[in-house]
Amino acid sequence: MNFRFSTDKISFLLVFLCYCQLIYGQDSLVTVTAQKGDGIYSLLRKQGVNPYKYFDRFIALNQANLRDSIHLYAGRTYKIPAIIKTETEAATSTKPTNTKIVSHEIFGKKYEDTEIVSTRLKGNIYYLISGHGGPDPGTVTKYKNKLLAEDEYAYDVTLRLAKELISHSATVYMIVRDENDGIRNKRLLTVDHDELVYPKKKIPLNQMKRLRQRTEVVNALYQKHKGAYRRLIVTHVDSRSKGENIDVFFYHHKKSKSGQKLAESIHQVFKRKYKKYQPNRAYNGTFSERNLYLVNFTLPAMAYIEIGNLQNKKDQKRILYPVNRQALAEWIAQGVLDDFEGVD
Repeated sequence: MNFRFSTDKISFLLVFLCYCQLIYGQDSLVTVTAQKGDGIYSLLRKQGVNPYKYFDRFIALNQANLRDSIHLYAGRTYKIPAIIKTETEAATSTKPTNTKIVSHEIFGKKYEDTEIVSTRLKGNIYYLISGHGGPDPGTVTKYKNKLLAEDEYAYDVTLRLAKELISHSATVYMIVRDENDGIRNKRLLTVDHDELVYPKKKIPLNQMKRLRQRTEVVNALYQKHKGAYRRLIVTHVDSRSKGENIDVFFYHHKKSKSGQKLAESIHQVFKRKYKKYQPNRAYNGTFSERNLYLVNFTLPAMAYIEIGNLQNKKDQKRILYPVNRQALAEWIAQGVLDDFEGVD
């Protein structure tokens, strides 16, 4: 199954006033005392608030009580932004005047509906591959006596990425597919082996056969859409020694300028986001050439992404928390938009 579709004026002043009222109506806001070692990111997450979505609002609410504008003081009390389930935003030139919803069962019953928020990627084709799957779960490790499998977390991030791209009117092919998992807002994702390759091909046990199968499927779909803007994104969770904490890395084909541009665009988004949300640590992720089968033998310009080390406890936090997996998907999607629109 592939996803394919096409995609009363409100006064800006009214929108702005409503928006400010929602943000700054402070009477009923929850307050919390920062503990030693807390940062804005961790403080919000402990309160069940998406730190990526509400970071700027937290700053606005607490700016007089922050060190260097972004750091907390242990022992001080901070206001937590109220979660706004329906935010009114000024319309942009690319946002449809009438809301359109498309539904795809692969996202699961809770998330099957996707609102089309723009037509920025209309006509574009994206092939998404999450690493491993079927008889091969990839790296398997334990977290609090529960099994973690690489393929489950790569798949969840990839599903979320697909939903983001669809929201901007892209046509998306999920190459590795699990028809009954959907997007899961859990830390511990159940390990199964029922993933298939588009459209409903059983995944071979042999590694080379698996890679060849995915390559053949992508290349056939690439030929099917001749003349369209086409890109491939492969998502993996790395496996290294337990002590090695890594940032998100991006790879591309050594001779593909378009692939290099895509990988670099996503990489630049991650650099900006890390600087904003984790100002106390440098971002060491890179984009570079790499000699991998899917990189070498697939036809579309592509980016191959390693989102963390499943064996490392710090990286596990990046992968286990659903809000972090959502942020990874949103940041990758922003890089995809930047790549297509030529943003430096």
